[in-house]
Amino acid sequence: MRLATALLVLLASPAAAADKVAVLRVYGPGGPLTPILACGKAFAAERGVQVRVDGGPEARWLEMAQADGDLVFEASEYQLTDFMRRRPGLLDAATRQSLHDRPAAILVRPGNPRRIQGLEDLAKPGVKLLDVNGAGQQGLWEDLAGRRGLIPALQRNIALSFANTAEAMNAWRDRPELDAWITFESWHHRMAGQTELVRLPAADQLWRGTPIALTARTEQRELALAFVAFLKGPACHATFQKAGWR
Repeated sequence: MRLATALLVLLASPAAAADKVAVLRVYGPGGPLTPILACGKAFAAERGVQVRVDGGPEARWLEMAQADGDLVFEASEYQLTDFMRRRPGLLDAATRQSLHDRPAAILVRPGNPRRIQGLEDLAKPGVKLLDVNGAGQQGLWEDLAGRRGLIPALQRNIALSFANTAEAMNAWRDRPELDAWITFESWHHRMAGQTELVRLPAADQLWRGTPIALTARTEQRELALAFVAFLKGPACHATFQKAGWR
């Protein structure tokens, strides 16, 4: 299935004139999109504002973020650092904050026909792995395999590699010969009918963050900071946890 690009327009006070209601515009990749959308809806209802969240591959939202963005989130800390390096001046580095962490996991076919239980099983001859070399997952399989001395074996078993999760999801749908995918547990929640989740033991686990920062152009600094605080609060933490975060 194609990674859906979502746009949420939330108006908590329908009676208010549109030009009198603050509109907060938030952009970022598809990974954290589901919980941020849900939290945007709750924040809008609480504050009587609009929250518009647009997510997916960077190429589709970058120009919008440059034109009217108030906040940008990313799917890992290294991604936001890289984004700021590539787009100097777009974000206010002093406002950068970390939201919630999400764990790595192994996704397999429903029923787990290969009986994959851990990293060692991914190293067996004939296992075909899907890889995303980007989108927060860059180097994820290598970091996990290195702890077990399995880097050469897993590298040999990588059948296809993609730059983003949208492409990988399409391949997972169209290429049934692919057996497993080292990614984030959160993607199982988005692909529940197409995947089975194999959690990693605590000794093998890796976590990556979900950072967010205000844009330098925002004229709604206080509202944007309030939304970040809301995202970090207990209600939104629970929303992230339901979507596969810690």
